[in-house]
Amino acid sequence: MFNYLKNKNENIIYFENKITPDFIKENNINLIISYNYRIIIKPEIINLLPHKIINLHISYLPYNRGASPNIWSFIENTPCGVTIHEIDSGIDTGDILIQEQIKYDYEKETLETAYIKSNKKIQELFCKNWNKLKNGQIIPQKQKNTGTFHLAKELDNYKEIIDYKDTIKIFLEKIKNKSKTNGV
Repeated sequence: MFNYLKNKNENIIYFENKITPDFIKENNINLIISYNYRIIIKPEIINLLPHKIINLHISYLPYNRGASPNIWSFIENTPCGVTIHEIDSGIDTGDILIQEQIKYDYEKETLETAYIKSNKKIQELFCKNWNKLKNGQIIPQKQKNTGTFHLAKELDNYKEIIDYKDTIKIFLEKIKNKSKTNGV
């Protein structure tokens, strides 16, 4: 996506550190795109750029907010997809700009290929809609219902059975067997 924006002659800064008000002011930032950014953007930053901070999240919000959204969509049988949304003070709770569901072939696709497919889809969706996103031409929609949320540490319960080379079907069978063994 960085190269896509560079090729569009956008003036962009790739930044992985914590965003501060000084950074925004010093660099004359007027839009933030968060994609695989692991730091929570604080309200002081959100207030500086209202409706100008968007996140690319590989889940079909409001389902699977937070960490490891692909895996949780399989574990909990929630809708799979990708969402571009505004960032607010919650985690993945902002208004939805664009989203699209994704179907997976559970017998053929692996956890790894599902992750790759989700990232490819969110990038395509972003590029296809870049001008509208940049110019604020998409009407944000409130998220409907409460959805689901997961912390990274919640996946620790499954770490011994997660093999990203497994098909989704095999992974779900492992989950089912683990649940039977643990009496869940």
